Amino acid sequence: MPGGLDHIAHAVRDLDAAAEFYQRAGFTVGARNRHPWGTHNRLVQLRDFYVEILEVAEPEKIPPHGARAFSFGAFHRDFLEHRQGLDMILLNSTDAVADNASFQTSGIGDFEVFDFAREGLQPDGKPVKLAFSLAFARDPQSPQVAFAVCQHHFPENFWNAAFQSHANGARDVLGAVMVADNPSDRHVFLKAITGLNDLNSSSIGVKAHTANGDIEIIEPVSFRDQFGVSPAVQGDGMTFNGLRFAVDDVDQTEALLRNNGVMSRRHVGRVIVSPDVAFGATLIFESKRVD
Repeated sequence: MPGGLDHIAHAVRDLDAAAEFYQRAGFTVGARNRHPWGTHNRLVQLRDFYVEILEVAEPEKIPPHGARAFSFGAFHRDFLEHRQGLDMILLNSTDAVADNASFQTSGIGDFEVFDFAREGLQPDGKPVKLAFSLAFARDPQSPQVAFAVCQHHFPENFWNAAFQSHANGARDVLGAVMVADNPSDRHVFLKAITGLNDLNSSSIGVKAHTANGDIEIIEPVSFRDQFGVSPAVQGDGMTFNGLRFAVDDVDQTEALLRNNGVMSRRHVGRVIVSPDVAFGATLIFESKRVD
C-alpha cells in the first residue's frame, strides 16, 4: 500500500530562475540533475519529502506515451504548454510493483512500472548511486495532474540532513491541496491512490491523512477562503494548486521573505506566496497544522 507523500513536481519553464526563487524564499536547493528522457530538475529536500523543480530542457529526447508506457517527460511538456505550476503528486512506496497491481485492480492505472537510476552527489561532493521505481495512476477527468508512487532503492544515499536545513525554518510537508468543482466526485479515486478507506469528507471537500502529510481536494471557494488565492479550474476534474509547509516560526519566515524581496501576505494565520510569484504554485507556510 502507498505510504505518505514522497515528493511533488513543480513544472517550470526556466529551472534556474525557479531555483533562484526557491533560494530567495529561504530553501536550500540542490544542483541540476539531468534525465536521459529530456527533463532536468533541482531538488528541495525536507524530512522524508522533497520538491522536484522540473524543466523540460531537451524536448527532442522525450519519448511518446505508449499503450502501457507513461511518458514522464511528455506529461510535463504537455502541461507546460498551458501553464507552470504543481502537476504531479508522488507517494512513497516500499513495493512499486505491488502498488501498480493495486492501481490496475482499482482501474486508475494500467502502465508498466518505470525503473531508472542516476548518480547523485552528497554534500561533500561524493558520488552515490540512486535508483527509483515509479508506478503511475491517472484520473481521466483530470489531465492537468498525474499521480504515482516512488520506491527508493537506495534511500540511505538520497535522504541527507545537510540538504534539509532551510533558512525559512521549513521542516516538514503538511499537505498537497487540489481543487475541483465537485470534490466528492473524486472520492473513489483518492481512496484508490492512497490505499486509505477512511477519508475525511465535509461540505467543502475530501481529505486523506497519509503517513506524511494530507492530500485534500476542496472547492475553489474554499481554497480562496483558506489561502486568499482564487484558483483557476478547468473542467470537472482536479488541478493541483497548493503545497503546505510546516515552519518553525511564521513571523521569521515572513520576515525572511520580505527581506529577500519575495512578495507574500498573511491569511488566516498562514504566510502565503501566490502563483504569480511562485511560478504558478501557491506556497503555504504554517507554524503548525491548521484544520
